[in-house]
Amino acid sequence: MTVAADRRAEARGDPSARRAHILDAAEACFARNGFHRTTMQDLAREAAMSPGNFYRYFESKEALVVGLVERERERGTLLVAQMEGSGNRRGALLSIIARYFVSITREAAILRVEIWSESTRNPAIAALTARTEAESRDWFVTTFAALATAPDCDPAALYALVAPLMRGIVVGRAALPDFDVTAAVAQLHALLDAGLDGRLPYAPGPRAKS
Repeated sequence: MTVAADRRAEARGDPSARRAHILDAAEACFARNGFHRTTMQDLAREAAMSPGNFYRYFESKEALVVGLVERERERGTLLVAQMEGSGNRRGALLSIIARYFVSITREAAILRVEIWSESTRNPAIAALTARTEAESRDWFVTTFAALATAPDCDPAALYALVAPLMRGIVVGRAALPDFDVTAAVAQLHALLDAGLDGRLPYAPGPRAKS
């Protein structure tokens, strides 16, 4: 595709739709080839764009990862809004968690693992991953505190238990074609129910602070 063809296509379409198309292409490339091995030329080719026009939207692979994370955050915000508008917030939370993990594709899971792996080598990606994890923890701890039905519920300790399980579901989905997501989500739900009801034997020592 030439630069002129790119510009004609952009003139006909919405720039936000073009960005979404590029992010879709990046997801496919990163999942197929890995973040480290994928070049900007590969990404432009996947998006059927000239490299020059591609750089007008994203100047680096790191910028693409930021865009992917922001898009995931926007999707999460919509799910949270659904939960907040529900009369049964606890039931809505469990339903949202189930929908998220059951619907995640293997390609999306591979991409998530790829970003985690790249964070061990790339300081910019490491900082983004750490910030995203901190935001996720804060939201879950606050939500668990609001939904707890017993004083023995320790929201921070509960998050410390469920976070590795949630990450494990993503890793399992990425690494194992026959991974049983339904069973893993059922285990996650059981842990959340027990924690919110104050039925978990947390490790001895001072209670975690939220």
